[in-house]
Amino acid sequence: MKLYYMPGACSLAPHIALREADLPFGLVKVDYHSRRTEHDRDYREVNPKGYVPALVLDDGQLLTEVSVILQYVDALAPDAALLPASGMKRFRALEWLNYIGTEIHKSFSPLFRPTTPDVFLKPGREQLKRRLAVVESHLHQHDYLMGSDFSLADIYLFTVCRWLGDQELSLTDWPALLRHSGDIATRHAVREALVSEGLSDTDVE
Repeated sequence: MKLYYMPGACSLAPHIALREADLPFGLVKVDYHSRRTEHDRDYREVNPKGYVPALVLDDGQLLTEVSVILQYVDALAPDAALLPASGMKRFRALEWLNYIGTEIHKSFSPLFRPTTPDVFLKPGREQLKRRLAVVESHLHQHDYLMGSDFSLADIYLFTVCRWLGDQELSLTDWPALLRHSGDIATRHAVREALVSEGLSDTDVE
């Protein structure tokens, strides 16, 4: 398998997941501005959507979207127990994956977009804060999103929380989220992924 990524982007989540699952894979870096790969190929030839992540499977098929790739990784390595196997616990884990993807991750999108008018930035940040407050409240009572069990949802949350510093926000405003991100950052697979992408393994602000 081959994962196309941009350093520190949402592709970091499947990158970490692949390492957590101990699956063999290759990495191809994509430049954010030019949308060209490190081998000078137009990334849109690989993924017409133009954004990361993209996972090219061993048979040549293309898989995109963070939550879907995370579930695919889980399916390939069920013994890694990165998601509950079945029942309501699995649906709760998928509920968190979808909340992070649709409510938190996507709340960042207009904030990163240079064409977003300034008048929309403040309400956009306030919406993001409200979404994070839901997770903050939950993590005040639990070690991980799934209670005492680490899961792929924690990886996705860790990934998006790393972007707060780019929005003049700080995890210190959310003590439970800060603790959670610090815990996730100590995992071997996480440290390996961060170093591999040229990111600081202590940059969780």
